[in-house]
Amino acid sequence: MKFTLSWLKEHLDTDEPLEKLADKLTMIGLEVENIEDKAKALAPFSIARVISAEQHPNADRLRVCMVDTGNGAAPVQVVCGAPNARAGLVSVFSAPGTFIPGKNITLGVGTIRGVESRGMLCSAAELQISEDHDGIMELPADAPIGKGYAEWAGLGDPVLEINLTPNRQDCTGVHGIARDLSAADMGKLIDPGIKPIKGEFPCPVKVTVEDATLCPGFALRLVRGVKNGPSPEWLQKRLTSIGLRPINALVDITNFMTYDRARPLHVFDAKKVNGNLTVRRAKDGESLLALDGRTYTLDSAICVIADEHGVESLAGIMGGETSGCDENTSDVLIESALWNEINIAQTGRKLGINSDARYRFERGVDPAFMVPGLELATKLVMELCGGTPSETVVVGKAFGDDRIIDFPLSEVKRLAGIEVPLVEMRRILSHLGFMVAGSGPVVKVAVPSWRTDVHGKADIVEEIVRIVGVDKVPMTPFERGDDARKPVLTTIQLRNRRAKRALAARGMVEAVTWSFISKPHAELFGGGQAELALANPIAADLSDMRPSLLPGLVAAAQANANRGYQDVALFEVGQIFKGDKPENQFVAASGVRHGFASSNGMGRHWSGSIQTNALDAKADAFAVLAAAGAPMQALQVVPGGASWLHPGRSGTIQIGPQNVLGYFGELHPRTLEALGADGPLVAFEVVLDRIPDAKKKPTRARPLLELSAFQPVSRDFAFIVDRGVKAGDIVRSAQNVDKKLISDVTVFDVYEGKGIDPDKKSVAIAVTIQPHEKTLTDQEIDAVAAKIVAEVTKKTGGTLRG
Repeated sequence: MKFTLSWLKEHLDTDEPLEKLADKLTMIGLEVENIEDKAKALAPFSIARVISAEQHPNADRLRVCMVDTGNGAAPVQVVCGAPNARAGLVSVFSAPGTFIPGKNITLGVGTIRGVESRGMLCSAAELQISEDHDGIMELPADAPIGKGYAEWAGLGDPVLEINLTPNRQDCTGVHGIARDLSAADMGKLIDPGIKPIKGEFPCPVKVTVEDATLCPGFALRLVRGVKNGPSPEWLQKRLTSIGLRPINALVDITNFMTYDRARPLHVFDAKKVNGNLTVRRAKDGESLLALDGRTYTLDSAICVIADEHGVESLAGIMGGETSGCDENTSDVLIESALWNEINIAQTGRKLGINSDARYRFERGVDPAFMVPGLELATKLVMELCGGTPSETVVVGKAFGDDRIIDFPLSEVKRLAGIEVPLVEMRRILSHLGFMVAGSGPVVKVAVPSWRTDVHGKADIVEEIVRIVGVDKVPMTPFERGDDARKPVLTTIQLRNRRAKRALAARGMVEAVTWSFISKPHAELFGGGQAELALANPIAADLSDMRPSLLPGLVAAAQANANRGYQDVALFEVGQIFKGDKPENQFVAASGVRHGFASSNGMGRHWSGSIQTNALDAKADAFAVLAAAGAPMQALQVVPGGASWLHPGRSGTIQIGPQNVLGYFGELHPRTLEALGADGPLVAFEVVLDRIPDAKKKPTRARPLLELSAFQPVSRDFAFIVDRGVKAGDIVRSAQNVDKKLISDVTVFDVYEGKGIDPDKKSVAIAVTIQPHEKTLTDQEIDAVAAKIVAEVTKKTGGTLRG
């Protein structure tokens, strides 16, 4: 919402400085986003006269002008390319060192085609006061040479822009903003009241409302014999100051009413309206050429105003081109109505129209101002365009429902923690338009018609507190009690956050993809069941709930590759659907890497590049699991993964065969072909819901572990085992011999070939023995080694390699 300071002062009698008004607006909930002071920005620009304009010796389209800047100094030479540059022209001059807002440059002394230029003659677009850039500005011949342009043009009127919350529709008009400021002791509200205008004859146009739920109230008046043309200068300045383009007096009046009193109106050229008006639902297939020049196809969910020939206006959103007012309009119909907020919002979204009228009607306008707004608009039409008014036609309700709230005075203290005397409460509420009856402890508060957002006691407390000042609310700590506070985030929310941070730390970029994919892609990843198909998909390729995050990530990676970004690493944490029951819906963390976006962070580089491989995906998966709190010592990696992965370049992460946490590896060529993606491409997916919760048994506090003072001992073992034995089984067998003494077990060699039976393999492990209480003797170390050999032999059937 934009307005100028002088506009505000037409509704608020105040001497407060601009800065104080802006601060108070923010404090009472009308946040000031920007203050534009053109007088300050355009202070360096002055009025000057062109003494002579000669053809540039080296350019056909340039002129060399001698300019009188009015400061008593010698004329200044300026090279100008404007077609209207000529001797005697009065224009706007900027000297070297001036910032030109329309060009975002600071002017300097320059040489243009061999001729020095010591300044610039400016267009309106270069000063950002209009979009006219066809030539330099032409000012009246009697404009004072040497005077500041902004001062002479009356641009010393700052423009304020405030950010409104959706409930404050009353402040979409300057009058409502002034009302709030008056309640905050920033001045006195100017509200002279609106006198009804007597109609001279019956309105010949009748109005029928077919559905009162779409249009609770409708008021109409005809004004005959108007003379439409440009609006007066004061009205044009009001509109241009906030970025609106003046059109003609009748249309400008409706725009003024929209911003001045938050009352959108519409004007029809009465001679272009055929017969009576009907407010109804549109018929499927009907269309309207609107005032924005676009043709909209309508359906039965859209409310319209129609005459006997068809639709003339989109109710509460935009009028039609056919019945619009122009310079030939002599009879005008002025419409002021109430519309269903939800229907207005739905229509605006459906048609993609964001008009000033829609902005206000979808928030709810003042129902009691429907007829007074029409009276005020009629008064402006008669003052600016003349004419004779008809009587007013009113259909439906011309006022809102009464709302009386029983308000205990103690609520302010209870909810806000501040003491506000009843006298001050009365003053604040009465200035805001509320009526207070009674003296306590419970009073009755009548809510004004323009505050459609106030429904209960807490709303009234909010009104009092925001005017008193939110900064007056004391800081009060929550009572913690004797019990420990419960965690705010659930386990899955914590895992979600930690997974995202872990993957971002590994150089991956978060993506958000559709929760729907095509049926063939869903089937490729184990989905596609009938219960997961959408009843009404928004597109044919978004027909099924996703069983995996990977189809969307692969599509995103390929879209980047198609645009020249081959080396991408993307991840997503979100829901996947294995069935229609809640227990079959999981939160997964998935990622893809393509090209040279390996986890070492090197990418393409002259010193060496490492292309992504399955081990990068494995590292990503393990990073997620570690961050999410998975028991890392219990994880098993089984060769081979899901069907969409390459069988020889993938793995399955599990805690035993009954709890598969996820997969990693290189995508299968068939998968890439089905998804339309270029390979190689590696991926992982882990299900965060399947991570077992940490055990929560009470334990005695123990001191932090310290580094052992005793030397660790490392022993290597090589075992001959069947080819089907997993290396992880050998590692776990060795670890289980003595978990306190054995600190680490790693595989450092796997051999198959000469000297080993064809159905056997050799797996070599390194075992680190870390004593904490004393140095181990050779006999004690040998005893541990013997236990390791015995345990591995027992669990895997292997034998120690000689």
